[in-house]
Amino acid sequence: MLPTPLHDANASAGAKNLGDLPEWDLTDLYSGEDAPELKRDLDWLEKACDDFAADYEGKLAGLDADALLACIQRQEDISRIAGRIMSFAGLRYYQHTTDAGRAKFLSDLQEKITNFTTPLVFFNLELNRIDEDSLNALLAANDDLARYRPIFDNIRALRPYQLSDEMEKFLHDLGVVGDAWEKLFDETIAGLSFEIDGETYGIEGTLNFLNDPDREKREAAAHELAQVFGENVKTFARIHNTQAKEKEIVDRWRKMPTAQTGRHLSNQVEPEVVEALREAVVKAYPKLSHRYYELKRGWLGLDRMQVWDRNAPLPMEDPRTIRWDEAEKTVMEAYGDFDPKMAEIAQPFFTKGWIDAGVKPGKAPGAFAHPTVMDVHPYVLLNYLGKPRDVMTLAHELGHGVHQVLAAEQGELLSSTPLTLAETASVFGEMLTFRKLLSGAKTPEQRKVMLAGKVEDMINTVVRQIAFYDFECKLHDARRGGELTPEDINALWMSVQGESLGPAFDFMDGYETFWAYIPHFVHSPFYVYAYAFGDGLVNALYSVYEEGDAGFQEKYFEMLKAGGSKRHKELLAPFGLDASDPAFWDKGLGMISGMIDELEAMEK
Repeated sequence: MLPTPLHDANASAGAKNLGDLPEWDLTDLYSGEDAPELKRDLDWLEKACDDFAADYEGKLAGLDADALLACIQRQEDISRIAGRIMSFAGLRYYQHTTDAGRAKFLSDLQEKITNFTTPLVFFNLELNRIDEDSLNALLAANDDLARYRPIFDNIRALRPYQLSDEMEKFLHDLGVVGDAWEKLFDETIAGLSFEIDGETYGIEGTLNFLNDPDREKREAAAHELAQVFGENVKTFARIHNTQAKEKEIVDRWRKMPTAQTGRHLSNQVEPEVVEALREAVVKAYPKLSHRYYELKRGWLGLDRMQVWDRNAPLPMEDPRTIRWDEAEKTVMEAYGDFDPKMAEIAQPFFTKGWIDAGVKPGKAPGAFAHPTVMDVHPYVLLNYLGKPRDVMTLAHELGHGVHQVLAAEQGELLSSTPLTLAETASVFGEMLTFRKLLSGAKTPEQRKVMLAGKVEDMINTVVRQIAFYDFECKLHDARRGGELTPEDINALWMSVQGESLGPAFDFMDGYETFWAYIPHFVHSPFYVYAYAFGDGLVNALYSVYEEGDAGFQEKYFEMLKAGGSKRHKELLAPFGLDASDPAFWDKGLGMISGMIDELEAMEK
């Protein structure tokens, strides 16, 4: 029932004196834990779920079109109220994950919502027992009902993997156990302490040192990260073992052919399309990451690159801190130049408490945009500390927010966008911001720094995420053979690192534990390929925009408004693009390669 926050792991950080950083105002959801409106909604939800089951369980097959429409609209109301409650509890928790009161509040509500909604499990099961001809006849009889066809199609895609009614209810109730392991991961990560030069930092502040101009600080941070991860690696290995085993059991009972099948189904993307993406990216490693990092090795004046040099700023890079007001101005102007409507949608995020930007003790690391529910608005979480990449992260998350605002018009059930398409607006927002900054470069050196920064971001988004995906595939495959020791997981991690980063790198002792802090592996297995999918899609989409496609902006907004009501093939058709065509991915990767071509030409 809770919409998934779109976690982005590459939020970087910088310095102090950033100006007035905004904080969330969650009162648009509820005024507090004791809000009477919250109690009212919980009471309503419990009764609504019981009434829904009493009215419809065992009766779906006998409903006419009008009655089925009323049924799904009631379910939509239930989703909206449950989503509102869990959004409030979850967002408060992400602000301070080490606060015991907030953690308990979230856990208690998760259990309540799970218990309330268990009687609804029958809906999908009974719907999938209706034969195809009968369901098609119902949809043909009522246009308002037919609008929900994508929901029915998504539910029925799971028909081959459906278990008995009793087993499905059991798995529904068991979900809170998996949630507990996720919270253990969040609390462990947020509670880690790192010592750098006599000062104590959390995970975000320490990862920030990997971007520091001072190589000694980068090295010290890398070794401190390795030491602390190593001290906690048994906990992280236990979390990953348990989560992977739980998934293996459920997948085996459902007879899913691969560990990735469930993710592909939820992403509404064909396995062969994902495999074509993966193969295209892996094949392109030599002309992307290998080639770029060899250039960077030369710029840094190094004989060998170390892992702490991967995100190092270039020697000619301006180390200045970007204040929050300048970051806001940059992104808003880029959005407005594309279309004033885009800036208009984005503006309230800055003025109405929809962004939580500062780094604070216990706050969830990284960045995300959370859509909440259709009658409220999204919230964006950042860990902003003033680096150029932080501006790109703001542009990225704001893109998610704009997308979520537009998609809300579809209603609670149809607004949710598959992860592969959810990255479209975010990556496009980044590209708009980057192109605006690039056009303002005053010297070849400034252009070089900007191009290099964008290439690094794209390598992190495409190459690194596909390497993450390969690691997950290996992890889940290996877990099927038995318990994995920390050393086993470390070896799987290292098996993808050299291949993806290339021959310019050496890997320090301890780097093998760096899988431990990636939240996606725990919260959303196989999520990571969505980044590469989104980047490749946007690169192809942006090339259409640059070619001056007539009416591009209007078609773009229509695509975002569609939410989850259309699949990728239908959404891309107006732009003359098709992700199922293997050449589609080469086109997107070609944009990155072309930027590296330009960087290489600057060296001649």
